Amino acid sequence: MCMTLAGCAVGPDYARPKLAESSGYAVGSVTAQSESGQSSKTSSITAQKFAIEADIRNDWWTLFQSPKLNTLIEDAFKANPTIEVAQRALNAAQQNVAAQQGFFYPTIGAGYTPSRTKLPGNLSSNAPGIQGDGSVISGYQGTPASEGGTPPYNGATIYNFQTAQLTVGFVPDVFGANRRAVESTQALANAQKYQLQAAYVTLATNIVAAAIQDAMLRQQIAITKDMIDANQAAVVLVQRQKNAGFASQLELSMQQSALGQVRQQLPPLQKQFEQNRDLLRVLAGLTQDKPIPGFALDELKLPRELPLTLPARLVEQRPDVKVAEEQLRAANAQIGVARAARLPQILINGSLGGTAANFNQMFWSSSGMFFDLVLGIAQPIFDGGTLKAREFAASETMKQAAAQYRSTVLTAFQNVADTLHAIEADTRAVEVADDLTVSSKRAYDLTQRQHANGYLDRLALINAQQTYQQALLNSTQAQANRLGDSAALFQALGGGWWNGPEAKVPDTNPLPFDLNVAQNQD
Repeated sequence: MCMTLAGCAVGPDYARPKLAESSGYAVGSVTAQSESGQSSKTSSITAQKFAIEADIRNDWWTLFQSPKLNTLIEDAFKANPTIEVAQRALNAAQQNVAAQQGFFYPTIGAGYTPSRTKLPGNLSSNAPGIQGDGSVISGYQGTPASEGGTPPYNGATIYNFQTAQLTVGFVPDVFGANRRAVESTQALANAQKYQLQAAYVTLATNIVAAAIQDAMLRQQIAITKDMIDANQAAVVLVQRQKNAGFASQLELSMQQSALGQVRQQLPPLQKQFEQNRDLLRVLAGLTQDKPIPGFALDELKLPRELPLTLPARLVEQRPDVKVAEEQLRAANAQIGVARAARLPQILINGSLGGTAANFNQMFWSSSGMFFDLVLGIAQPIFDGGTLKAREFAASETMKQAAAQYRSTVLTAFQNVADTLHAIEADTRAVEVADDLTVSSKRAYDLTQRQHANGYLDRLALINAQQTYQQALLNSTQAQANRLGDSAALFQALGGGWWNGPEAKVPDTNPLPFDLNVAQNQD
């Protein structure tokens, strides 16, 4: 019955939009179509396998086996202001839910009004002027009658008046306007809870990516410095050979040019390295004068097993998808709020109190007590189409949120597929880079021997050296990319937030009744 507190709630009940069925991702056999436990194609590099539908641990970054990285992330969770921003927003959203729930209950207020009033004498019952019996009251007090005076008029009157009362107001939620409003605010609070979980996952992923970048740049800088040292030594050697007449000025100039080219590569790497260190400090919630640990590629172990969640389950794991769904749920509930505003509203108000000159006399007898009880019904009749337009706007907002939800889901699928493509491509890139490094090192060593024996000129030696240097840099980049791809996959699959101690969004009914009892009234 709609006249009970647990009555009907107008507006559509929420239903998740239907999505096109998808059983996998548009990637090759190396990734998405692998059976659980099947290894990716590898040579001498670390092999990885995909575990279909495997669960994701909430501390997935520990799979990189770096204690320094683990400590940095744990400290960042406590110090990073982005986490606090999300937590404060969640707290505010939860309080908004509690505030909206308060409208289910009556409001009770108490009032006490003491007053003291002075009434002028000329406003009293014996004021100057012609009285009812024809006598005249003079404005001059104390004039004897023997001297033509008249009876004196009254002096000023002073009296006390006190009122105390209790007031009660109640608006029954007959058509479920407040239930839909609570449903909406609860959905927004849930969305904020998922935003908080997304903040944790994003922060951890960004720190892992920055740590990998730190290790990569550190190694590339070391390689470049080694090449600078080698070229400097070569310049000194060629200079001596030239002085002895065994080398030409052209050979010396070519070697000096090679040294300059290698030196030119160092400043950009150093700039990237220092800027990445600055980023690490910010992610960790530290100021720029605080120390931050350094990382090396050989300290970061590639996870041997990677989870692979199918699309049907992915929509339950991605925080951004859950946020979009809760926003859709909130928009859907607002249709009921707007629709209920067009229906009658019942108002119940009452008061009970007393009034007297003295407080201790206020409730002695019924003569000083009062009460009232008012029942009102308000029904909009004409508002120029305002309420109808608001309901239509709420419906369109819900449709917009539904489209946004579908878009978020598709983007999530794309994100996973892109990451799997990256894993597949970068695995091959590591193999190629590894082979190229070995072959270019062999060619460089051979060229050095042939140049020393006079079979090759210095230009060939410089080219072989530059090829080997670039192979080392590319190999370092490929290793870092592969580590980063693994971290990106954990994030793309949701980051395992649901396995954390504070992960669960409360699914207890926040209402003082069961919403399932309420029937939808369109």
